[in-house]
Amino acid sequence: MREDLEAKAKSYAIAHLVPQHLQELKQRKEELIAKTMTAVKDRLTKEINYWDHRAEELKMQEEAGKPNAKINSGKARQRADDLQARLMQRLEELEQERRLSPLPPVVVGGALVVSVGLLQRMQGKQQATTAIFARETERVEKAAMTAVMEVERNLGYEPINVSHQKCGYDIESRPLTPSPSPNLGEGSRRRGEGLRFIEVKGRITGAKTVTVTKNEIITALNKPDNFILALVQVPLAEDMEGNCSIHYLRRPFHKEPDFAVTSVNYDWLELWQQGTEPF
Repeated sequence: MREDLEAKAKSYAIAHLVPQHLQELKQRKEELIAKTMTAVKDRLTKEINYWDHRAEELKMQEEAGKPNAKINSGKARQRADDLQARLMQRLEELEQERRLSPLPPVVVGGALVVSVGLLQRMQGKQQATTAIFARETERVEKAAMTAVMEVERNLGYEPINVSHQKCGYDIESRPLTPSPSPNLGEGSRRRGEGLRFIEVKGRITGAKTVTVTKNEIITALNKPDNFILALVQVPLAEDMEGNCSIHYLRRPFHKEPDFAVTSVNYDWLELWQQGTEPF
């Protein structure tokens, strides 16, 4: 931090960023200028040719003793000459636009990025919990999916893993065909419910937030009666005896994210408290 970081940033920009940026800008500018030149030449050349021809016609009429009352050959010739000068001036302006040269880069701000793990080690603390979460992602996601699919089977549904299709949910759960037997009770009637679209969010016990993509939120809003957000608390790896805890949440989202939003972070505990036991 005691070094001249601004000078280093400028040097890096001049060596690596400016040339690439200039080349991209030149390419776009060249394409635009080429199209503009073609259009300018086409339009003004047609006008010049018209007034050239008109001047010759008027001159022949004047020599024949039949001058035009509205315009004479001299004015028509002047218009042709003015258009020719305008054409040359416009082409010169376009040529000047082609001559691009970069200005020195200006540093408008900076950011210092420090690993939370480094900070904790410097403070003598144990390994960051976030690092554990990062390593455990694959195990947690797999455990959460397995737990929810088992719950769905116990509820009388046939769950299918569709997470690889990126359709806004992870599990498509179909009701089993209800038995015609009159002796079956509520469990059988539940099987006749409609198709369920379940988005599974698994987190290690103690996690604070959960990320939901824009696609998942929109899917939930478009299918409010069929969409379920399944929240799964997965025990830490060392707690091999622990079981996953699951809450189901209907209509978890209330509005569509802004256009430029790709994902939204939600408070895990708040969502968990809104959920209920699987149904």
